[in-house]
Parts: sequence; C-alpha cells; structure tokens
Amino acid sequence: MHPTLLGVLGLALLGALHAQDGVPLQTDFQQDKLLGRWYSIGLASNSNWFKEKKHLMKMCTTDISTTADGNLEVTSTYPKGDQCEKRNSLYTKTEQPGRFSYTSPRWGSKHDIHVVETNYDEYALVATQIFKNTGSSTMVLLYSRTKELSPERLERFTQFSREQGLKDEEILILPQTGEKLEGQG
Repeated sequence: MHPTLLGVLGLALLGALHAQDGVPLQTDFQQDKLLGRWYSIGLASNSNWFKEKKHLMKMCTTDISTTADGNLEVTSTYPKGDQCEKRNSLYTKTEQPGRFSYTSPRWGSKHDIHVVETNYDEYALVATQIFKNTGSSTMVLLYSRTKELSPERLERFTQFSREQGLKDEEILILPQTGEKLEGQG
C-alpha cells in the first residue's frame, strides 16, 4: 500500500478514535441502577434510515436487564403500523463502566454506546457511534422512566445532540403512543 494512503488511513483512524474519546461517560456509572423499564423520549441521528423514517417514529419502551456474564440485554418494543414489534440487543461491557459495544446481526454494523449522563430514576442520555461499511453515523437517545420529561431535560438532550454535530432537523422529540406499549403489544 502506498505510504501516503497509509498515512491518511492512519490519521482517519486516529481521528475516529479521538472522536470516540470525546463522548463523555457517566461518572461513577452504576449498571444495576440502569436496569428496568425506560421510555424513549428523544432520538437524534444523522443516519439515512433516520431521515427516511423520522416522520413515522413514535415513543417506544425499552427494558434493560443484566445477563449472567454482566452484559446488558436491551429489549425495545415499538409501534409498527397497528402492531408492536420487539427488538432484542445484547450490549457487551467494555473496560470503561458505562460504555458498551454491540454488533447488529441484521446489518453487521458496529455500535459504540456511551451512557453519557443519568440520575437513574428520571432520565438517561445515551450516545452511540455507528460504524458500517458505508460510513459512520451518530445517534443520541433520551430515555425517561415516565412518558414525560421536564423542559430542562428535553433542552439538555437537544443541546447535547448539537454538541455531537447533529442539526436541528436531525433531532426529534418522539410523539407518545397509545396504550399498546404498556401491554408490550
């Protein structure tokens, strides 16, 4: 491989690694306090799928539990048409508390997940960097223990999403859904 190309690739990789380190993590992260039911209140992303599906998205529930080996089992239930669909994901712990990795079996994409901040009983702000063979994208999620959050928490989500380079049109406060989510479909 040409030395200049190697240098460019090396700088690109270093930049990507440095960008990852720029995403904060919850201080003194306590995984056991993150477990249980959450509602997705906000979603921000610069991915193509988000731009295409944004107008269809609604609030969903996410249940987080621990596996025997200490990883997180994340089950999201969301409305799809007049039905509810479930998606299970296994978030693997890393050496940094509050940071997880996930590989999508469906798309092969690699996800670097950071629990940015949470008070465990009200809200959680989570940032994910997604790497595919076609490029990378950023996603920020705002979770709540209830279906509503204070304007201050919503503003913090918007502000943090902007800090991650997302534009206002890439930031969405999700509309609430009916009672189907309560019964898990």
